[in-house]
Amino acid sequence: MVMLKKILNPEYIFIIIIALLVILLFVIPTGFDNNAYPNSKRAEALVLEVDNSNIYSAGGVVLQGTQICKVKIMNGMFKGEEYRALNRFTGKIEFDKVFTENDRALVVIDYLDNDVQHVNMIDHYRINLELILFAAFVVLLVIYAGWTGIKAIVSFMLTVLMIWKVLIPSLLKGWNPIIVSLGIVVTLTICIITLVGGVNRKSLAAILGSFSGSLLTCILAIVFGRLFKIHGAILPFSESLLYSGYAHLNLTDIFIAGIFITSAGAVMDVAMDISASIHEIVLNNPKISTRDAIKSGFQIGKAVIGTMTTTLLLAYSGGYVALLMVFMAQGTPVINILNLKYVSAEILHTIVGSFGLVTVAPFTAILASILLTESNYVLSISKDLKKNKEGRIVSIPTAEIHEN
Repeated sequence: MVMLKKILNPEYIFIIIIALLVILLFVIPTGFDNNAYPNSKRAEALVLEVDNSNIYSAGGVVLQGTQICKVKIMNGMFKGEEYRALNRFTGKIEFDKVFTENDRALVVIDYLDNDVQHVNMIDHYRINLELILFAAFVVLLVIYAGWTGIKAIVSFMLTVLMIWKVLIPSLLKGWNPIIVSLGIVVTLTICIITLVGGVNRKSLAAILGSFSGSLLTCILAIVFGRLFKIHGAILPFSESLLYSGYAHLNLTDIFIAGIFITSAGAVMDVAMDISASIHEIVLNNPKISTRDAIKSGFQIGKAVIGTMTTTLLLAYSGGYVALLMVFMAQGTPVINILNLKYVSAEILHTIVGSFGLVTVAPFTAILASILLTESNYVLSISKDLKKNKEGRIVSIPTAEIHEN
């Protein structure tokens, strides 16, 4: 009977639904799965020898020419075979790579009737390292957070799959980037907060608070994105996308959508922090008034957004350190720097995202205080507390609490 009650618990039912959704997203096709090069295979290869005689330096840093490597295929239909592979330099340091003996490389094998025609070096093979890093992260998270850590991993997987299987294909199909992105943000907000926080009023307050911040961020991104007159071509690889047959896409709307997508995580974080904090306050002091709970929520919100705004600044500006160094090295006036579209775009990202954080903090505090100090909810908390034989207060585990 106890086991049946646990299974029928709304929290467990929701976790099962999310797990099934993750599995469904994993197996469904994106619609862009067709291999444009049917006579090509990608494989891991071990670099046995390198020939750098055809490489020359342009300016002492940039390399030109072709590096010739002897490689051994480590997996796939050509496993165990050795071939001569080419690594062509483009003259762009950010794209070029240099191989040495015993390196692991990702190669593309072009073949015809099982006869290998060409082998091209794509990049260093990093899948194994990425898997090790992810596995270590999972283990650490589970050890520290336990069951909550497992739910966090599921939410992480859900987010990745929603972006790859829903957001990206929808944008490539030409759907409205702002509407699609807002829908993705709303869906992920509901799923992630409910998955981690449970099916209760605490999660409801965090969800509604997140909506307020995300909606304001979306509106400000649309308004000031137009006023700033920043073309979406500033997005990395945007021109490559246009030349790949997607010239019909509205890059500017995609850029605007990216503004509130990138701040959605921080908004959820702040909303959940405040809602969970007020929940703990009420749990430890069921007699607290709504007014006092709101005051406490405001104080918590001030501390959270005080550091979170700086976090957004560091996150967005970190990728442009080299650009800022170039400006300083060349003595570029600050007024010129602030008007450049790359810098203006980051200013837009930071300030618009900060607006969302400032909004979500007080709104969540008010909502959480109203929802969590309501008389029948306080009564349910009181029922969830019991005294043991010594007269000490013992709280029932959160998973067993049934909130009204």
